[in-house]
Amino acid sequence: MAEFDHAHFLKTLSSEPGVYRMLDSDDKVIYVGKAKNLKKRVSSYFRSNVTDGKTRALVSNISDIDITLTNTETEALLLENNLIKKYQPRYNILLRDDKSYPYILLTAHKHPRLAFHRGSRKVKGEYFGPFPSAGAVSESLRLMQKIFPVRQCEDAYYRVRSRPCLQFQLKRCSAPCVNEVSDDEYNQQVDFVRKFLTGKSHEVIAALISKMEAASHALQFELAAKVRDQIMLLRKMQEQQSISGNYAEMDVVGFAHLNGLNGIHLLMIRDHKVLGSKTYFPKVPKDSQPQEILASFLGQYYLAPGATGRIAKEVILPFALDEIDVLSEALSQVSERKVTLKTVTRGERAQYLQLANKNALNSITVKQSTQDSINKRYAQLKATLGLDDINRMECFDISHTMGENTVASCVVFDSQGPNNKEYRRFNVTGITGGDDYAAMEFALNKRYNKLVDEDKIPDVIFIDGGKGQLSRAEQYFANWPHAKMPLLAGVAKGTSRRPGLETLLIDGGRKTIPMDSDAPALHLIQHIRDESHRFAIAGHRNKRQKQRTQSLLEEIGGIGSVRRQTLLKFLGGMQGVKAANIDQLKQVPGISSDMAEKIFNHLHDKG
Repeated sequence: MAEFDHAHFLKTLSSEPGVYRMLDSDDKVIYVGKAKNLKKRVSSYFRSNVTDGKTRALVSNISDIDITLTNTETEALLLENNLIKKYQPRYNILLRDDKSYPYILLTAHKHPRLAFHRGSRKVKGEYFGPFPSAGAVSESLRLMQKIFPVRQCEDAYYRVRSRPCLQFQLKRCSAPCVNEVSDDEYNQQVDFVRKFLTGKSHEVIAALISKMEAASHALQFELAAKVRDQIMLLRKMQEQQSISGNYAEMDVVGFAHLNGLNGIHLLMIRDHKVLGSKTYFPKVPKDSQPQEILASFLGQYYLAPGATGRIAKEVILPFALDEIDVLSEALSQVSERKVTLKTVTRGERAQYLQLANKNALNSITVKQSTQDSINKRYAQLKATLGLDDINRMECFDISHTMGENTVASCVVFDSQGPNNKEYRRFNVTGITGGDDYAAMEFALNKRYNKLVDEDKIPDVIFIDGGKGQLSRAEQYFANWPHAKMPLLAGVAKGTSRRPGLETLLIDGGRKTIPMDSDAPALHLIQHIRDESHRFAIAGHRNKRQKQRTQSLLEEIGGIGSVRRQTLLKFLGGMQGVKAANIDQLKQVPGISSDMAEKIFNHLHDKG
């Protein structure tokens, strides 16, 4: 390759703002940059005292340089990011996941549709967002479908319906397509959706409380109960999303570097709610500096085509940038409003920044260690149990209170770890209360008696218990009809029941396998055991909760019928009262600080 004659090139190079594209011998763009002074910036690459390894490698591959002049440095920044997106040069820092953010769309229709949307806004309607990920939109839509029965089906599907679909049967749609709901009632639900998505959830709750009271006075108890459930779900969702901060629109950018990997964590706040967050791992050439990485990320993230809607009024940065004024001006120009970029050292913004930095570092740690750790744990467990391979494991646990409300759990782990979708719970019936052995047999029978797909047969079945539970499990598998026989292993707790002292039992408890407390295989067994235990306890508590018929509020001195009804209406039923903290209880009309504390302590003392 002929050496690039940089001296001759620099003699004719303009000192105006612009963008430069460096090409290799195959005329492939290998780097795109921008400059306020092109001549000064490009000349810096060819100095004799350049020590940066990345720069030297870049210069050695330059065959030609193309120049595009611009009127301002801001224009150069915008053009630079468009060209980076177009050419994906190997010496540039690249944002690999820069798809446009998704939105929630409420269509302009007689019966508006609530839907996921990504891309250009060609569909008429109202757009809410942006959200940090498709998963965040899907989760929001799923929860909102439970609260507000607004249709989410395509218009083509809506038009051809002659009878209600399954969503109507599941009470997740009011079926406006076949006139199962009046236009006024449907539009009211749409208005609730609109208010909730614009941060006016308190107005929605107030309206629903009034609606519930009106239905109750009219003796429409079924409607009142339905509205009550709406309030409870809405409060739960509100609690998950709301923040105590005062900032309506802000992005907080965290940064971390560990073991050669760079993570940028974006915390997105809109309408006083944390919409979510996401960590990005840009493709970074060697020897790239943090300031360069962050500046490239911000430019590509915010200035990408169609990204205008994601630009917040205020962006908090982890450290100062040399080009912060230029970037701020470019963002303001593109979004057609004032955009401020700043670093902070104290106050609430600093707390958010600390959180974003922490999440960036954690994401790197998880990314680097998770898969290696999982593989290491599985490899040691296979060696410990003498198995050629482990593709699927299941673990059973029993939970009850003095023999009552017995629930069995079964959790599933595959080669990637927990497979939550295949978790199962079983309400144990027809046994003597407190008989854990019989409960274990009941659970195994429920799980495997109707098993058809042999691919679902686990390689290992863990029983959370000692020799008795393991022996009962072996009795069940004595008449196992399938060719594949899972290995049965009991996880017996030590005498002190402390983690790390567990004993692994096989062959019906006749053989024990001791393991070191720091062994990766033991950590995997502890993980599946603890997950099974957690899942069983959660099911047991839910069952016990449903069984209670007497209001605990009646047991509290000073809580008469009026206050009791006020509490239940304001907080959306007994579940809402139990879930409320002291500050939330104090907000109920007629409830003093002392009374709120008394109620909270009584309910939680009762468990």
